[in-house]
Amino acid sequence: MTQKTQEKGLTAPVVTEPGRVRNVVLVGHSGAGKTTLIEALLAATGTISRAGTVADGTTVTDHDPAAVRQQRSVALSCAPVVHDGVKINLLDTPGYADFVGELRAGLRAADAAVFVVSAVDGVDSATVALWEECAAIGLPRAVTITRLDHPRADYEGTLQECQEAFGENVMPIYQPMLGDDGESIAGLLGLVTLKVLDYSQGYPPRAGEAEREHLTPIKDDRDLLIEGIIAESEDETLMDRYVAGELISTDTLVPDLEKAVARGNFYPVIPVCAATGVGLDALLDGIVNGAPSPLEHDLPVVTGVDGSPLPPLTCDPDGPLVAEVVKTTIDRHVGRVSLVRVFSGTLRPELTVHVSGHGLAERGHADHDADERIAHVYSPLGSQLREVASCIAGDICAITKSGSAETGDTLSGKDQPLLMEPWTMPEPLLPIAVVAKSRSDEDALAKNLARLVAGDPTLRLERNPDTHQLVLWCMGESHADVVLDRLRAGGVELDTEPVKVSLRETFGATATGHGRHVKQSGGHGQYAVCSIEVEPLPRGSGFEFVDKVVGGAVPHNYIPSVEKGVRAQLEKGIVAGYPVVDLRVTLVDGKAHSVDSSDAAFQTAGALALRTAAEQGRVALLEPVDEIVVRVPDTYVGAVMSDLSGRRGRPLGTEADEDGEHSLVRAEVPATELVRYAVELRALTSGTGTFSRVYARHEPMPAHLADAVRKEHAAR
Repeated sequence: MTQKTQEKGLTAPVVTEPGRVRNVVLVGHSGAGKTTLIEALLAATGTISRAGTVADGTTVTDHDPAAVRQQRSVALSCAPVVHDGVKINLLDTPGYADFVGELRAGLRAADAAVFVVSAVDGVDSATVALWEECAAIGLPRAVTITRLDHPRADYEGTLQECQEAFGENVMPIYQPMLGDDGESIAGLLGLVTLKVLDYSQGYPPRAGEAEREHLTPIKDDRDLLIEGIIAESEDETLMDRYVAGELISTDTLVPDLEKAVARGNFYPVIPVCAATGVGLDALLDGIVNGAPSPLEHDLPVVTGVDGSPLPPLTCDPDGPLVAEVVKTTIDRHVGRVSLVRVFSGTLRPELTVHVSGHGLAERGHADHDADERIAHVYSPLGSQLREVASCIAGDICAITKSGSAETGDTLSGKDQPLLMEPWTMPEPLLPIAVVAKSRSDEDALAKNLARLVAGDPTLRLERNPDTHQLVLWCMGESHADVVLDRLRAGGVELDTEPVKVSLRETFGATATGHGRHVKQSGGHGQYAVCSIEVEPLPRGSGFEFVDKVVGGAVPHNYIPSVEKGVRAQLEKGIVAGYPVVDLRVTLVDGKAHSVDSSDAAFQTAGALALRTAAEQGRVALLEPVDEIVVRVPDTYVGAVMSDLSGRRGRPLGTEADEDGEHSLVRAEVPATELVRYAVELRALTSGTGTFSRVYARHEPMPAHLADAVRKEHAAR
C-alpha cells in the first residue's frame, strides 16, 4: 500500500511493499526534454501545482547556480510520483557527456531506463552508446519521443531512427493522431488495445474505441507489433495459433507485452508531448505495468567489509540493511545531503548504521569504516526534502549531515557491516590548474574542494609535486565550468592558469664544473672550492654521486655537503627550473680553509659546480610520453590516427574491439600534446571517442620546443 506524510505543505509518498515501487531513470541527449517531461509528469499526477513548482511555490529543479548559468541539468535528481497506487521514482540525468558520473549514478539506482528522444533532433551517437551500455548491464528500456508540438517535429522519421539505432524489438505501441487542424497531435491510438486517447480537450484525455477509419492505416504497424509480442511470449503455442489465423485477444497480448518489457526483451515506443499532456498517462501506465519492480531486479554483489563472499541478498524490507549512497551534494543551508538507494532492509530515523567504502574507481579516497546515526530520513523532490518515517528495500530516500558517507559508499547494519561492489566510473582526463586569489582564500578553496571531491567521483584532485600546481582533473570543459561555479558560489575567489607538464632536465654529454665560493667581509668568512665531472646515465637510472678526491683536498666531513648542494640544485633545475635526472656526478678535487670552510659553503660550491658544468655541457629537456588507447567507431579511425600524428604521436597499432563496431588505436604521445585531448577527441569524433592513458617514460623534447621553454623560464 502507499501512504503519505506531510511537511510544510509538501506531500511525500511512502510505500510499505517493494512491489509498489518503480525506479526509472530518464536518459537522453541534452535538450531532448527530460526535465520538462518530469515536471509535466509531476503536474499530471498532482505532485506539484504546476510544471516547475511545488506547493509552496519554489522550483522543483535543483538550485545549483551552475545549472542556472548553463541553463541545463548538470546533476542527478529524484522526483517521486504516485500513479495507480504505485510510487515511481523518476531519476533525471544530465544529457551532456561531461556529466557521465551523474548518469552512472542514475543507472545504479534504477531498475529500468526511459530513453527520451526529441522528435526535432533525433538520435545522436552518444545516445546509441548509452543504449549499448544499458544493454550490457541488462537494464530494461523504453523509448519516448518528445517535443511533438515543435514546428520541425518529425515523429515518423525519429521513430525510424530509433529502430535503426537501437535494433530489433523497438516498436511503437501507440500511434499519434492529428487534430482537426491536420497538424497538431491531439490524441493517441493504442496499437494493441485499439483504444483512442483524445487530448483535444486537454489533460486527462477522453478514452474511446477506435473508429473503422482509424484501423486501416495502422494495420501493418499493428501486425508487426503483435508478431513481436508473440515472439517474446512464454506461451510457445501462441505463434502457431497466430500463424494459423487465430485472433489473439488483447487480454493475452498485453500481459505478454508487459512481461517482455520487464525482462528487457522488448522496447516500447511511446509518443509524448509535455506541453499539451499528450501521452503522459500512457507513459505512466507503461512504467507501472512494464517496468520491473525492485523485486524483479538482481541486487549488486554484496560482500563482507573484508571482501569475504556472502550469499546473494534479496529485496526484503525485513532483511539485513544494505543501502548505497548514489549521490552526494553540499547544500548551503542543510550541509551534506546523500541520495540513497535501499536495496535490502529498512532505513529509519535514529538508526545507527555502518558506513563503509573506498570511493569509486579508486579516486584516491582512503578506505573508511565508521558508525553513524541517521537522524532523519527524507523523500527528495528535486531540491526539496520531505521527512518520512522510513525507507524500505527498493525505495530511494535522502539523508543529511553524514560525516563520512561519500558517493559509492555502503550503509549497513552496525552489527553486520557489509560492502556493495562499486560501479565503475571513467577516468577524468581534462586537467584544470586553479589558484586562490589571496592567502585568505586558500583555506576556503581547500575546504570546498574536499567537499566537491567527496560528492563527485568523476573529479580528481592532485597537487603536482614537480610543478606545485593544484590540478583538478575533470571530464570536460562543461564539467570544469560547473566545478568552478560551485567553488565560487561557496565564496572562494580563484583563478585558473595554464597547466604545466612535469618536464625533466638531463645532461646530453660529459662535462666538468668548478665551484668556487669565497667571501671575506670581516669576521668569519666563507671558503669552499670543488671540481666535479658530470656524466649522463641511461633513462631511469636516477642520480649517482661518486667521491674520487685524493690527498684530502676536500676534507672528508665536507664531502656530504658537496653532495647535498648538488642534490639541491638538481631539484631546482638548471636551465628551465625542472628537476635534473639520470646523471653521475663525481667529485674529483677541491680546496678548503681551516677556519672559513663550512658545511654551508661547500653546499653552495657544489651547486655552483653543477651550474658551471651545465654551461659547457649540452643540457636537454625531457618530456613525459604517455601510452594511450583510443576507442572510436571504425569510421573515425583514419581521422584519429591523422590527428595523433599531428601531435607527434607514434602509432603502436590498431585492433578491432570486442563489439566489432569499434577500433582501439594505440599510440605513444607526448603528454604536452594531451592536455586538452579529452575535449578535442570528443569534437573530432562527434562525442563517440574515448581514451585512456598511462605514463610510459620521459624522452628528449624537440630542440625548438625546448628552446621555447628555456626562453619562457628566463623571462620570468
